[in-house]
Amino acid sequence: MKIHLNNISGIADAIISLYVSKRNWSPTFAQEVYLVCSKVLDNNGMLKTATDDLSAEFAQFDDWLNRLVKWGRKHTTLLRYIDFSCTVEGMHRAGQDDWDAHAKRFNNRILRSSTRLSSFGYEMSDYYKDKIIPTDVMLGKLNINLPERVEVDGVFYTKAVNGYIREDLANVQDVKRGLYMLSIPSNFIFKVDLAEWCHVYKMRNATTTAHSEVQQCCEEIAAALELAHKQFNKNLFCAVEI
Repeated sequence: MKIHLNNISGIADAIISLYVSKRNWSPTFAQEVYLVCSKVLDNNGMLKTATDDLSAEFAQFDDWLNRLVKWGRKHTTLLRYIDFSCTVEGMHRAGQDDWDAHAKRFNNRILRSSTRLSSFGYEMSDYYKDKIIPTDVMLGKLNINLPERVEVDGVFYTKAVNGYIREDLANVQDVKRGLYMLSIPSNFIFKVDLAEWCHVYKMRNATTTAHSEVQQCCEEIAAALELAHKQFNKNLFCAVEI
């Protein structure tokens, strides 16, 4: 399984929202925020490597972000201005279904590999590779060959992944996916605001009873966020009540 933090957006607006609420906003200040953010953030919203010629801008940005997360812990609307997009590669389908349980937190911004539009063989996520062996694979290791075609009560079935399919439906994807195991790898992309992410983190991190691959996914996303911005860390995620 691999985690890809695609981008982070809305940080400048989040900073500005803090100063609007304190009535310290002005058009000049807003332009300063946008200008500083354009200098210290790359096109994907990640913090660039600091340079001497921009030391003042990096220091200013760091101060703004510290203030934002300080007040955002309680006033979560501030954190809702910040979105991040993440692609998860190869989590097992059952774990991906667990992630889907938070679709409302993502404002339904989650889309996964379709078992209706894609075909799967005997592949499985990294977590399961050394833990289970599908029946068909085990039979092959034992040199037990099942027939490619069988008749049951006058109806013919053809061999497929993990079982048999009625012959006239052998190429119907909606039927084929009925035999897929929950260990198949699933890719998905989701987008979430920082406040709602705090809830997801608290529900799925390594201290919870979530499946270990789901925990791994959660912790790797948290680590990627902290690598992008040190203020977006586990202390913040656990402190926000939502």
